[in-house]
Amino acid sequence: MSFLNQLKTQARALQTQQERDDVDLQHNTAETEQACRTILFYLRDLAGQLNVISPAAPKFSLDGRTPWPAMKLVDFRVDSRRKMLRNKEAFEYLGMGWRIVPQIGQPVGGSVRVNFPPDLQRVESRLAMGPVKHERKDLRHPEKNTLLAYQFDYITETRGSIMIAPDHDKALIAFRLMNATGFDIINVSWPAAQIKSELLDELAKLIVSQPQRFVV
Repeated sequence: MSFLNQLKTQARALQTQQERDDVDLQHNTAETEQACRTILFYLRDLAGQLNVISPAAPKFSLDGRTPWPAMKLVDFRVDSRRKMLRNKEAFEYLGMGWRIVPQIGQPVGGSVRVNFPPDLQRVESRLAMGPVKHERKDLRHPEKNTLLAYQFDYITETRGSIMIAPDHDKALIAFRLMNATGFDIINVSWPAAQIKSELLDELAKLIVSQPQRFVV
């Protein structure tokens, strides 16, 4: 076989592989878009129901020792944004957010004190989730002026959210949940092909603090 024929064979093989890759990419993109449409429809319906119910929130505590009052979830809102992907419109992200407020009355003030670096880091990271309105005070010895502890005065209100990022090339949907089970961040991904109402029901159970199989 001449060198030119070798190049022709190599080119045909490469072209065939590229065509297969394009078909796979188109399939993954279509599957991911269908999953996003399913999620958006579900979240809009879910938000409407939860805005009526105002479900109870999980337990919250900044330091793990000082509990917040019983809280509830209110003001659910759904958002989405689209982008251009390979000359076509596609979902860039989807999301749902909500406020977390006391079940009875208005948000109230609270206070915690920490004096060890791990506790300080934990409290500050939890305050940033939402975020929580607060003020930090340095407590010092009245005579020696040495630092004794940090005091955080806060208001018992924060936010929860779900951010959903599709990966069209891999047909994968990434979920980032903030404050769904207390002060925390949960990251989990599901194949687009598995995004059905049954799976999203498990997500809804997670939001309202019921046993679920969305995060295992």
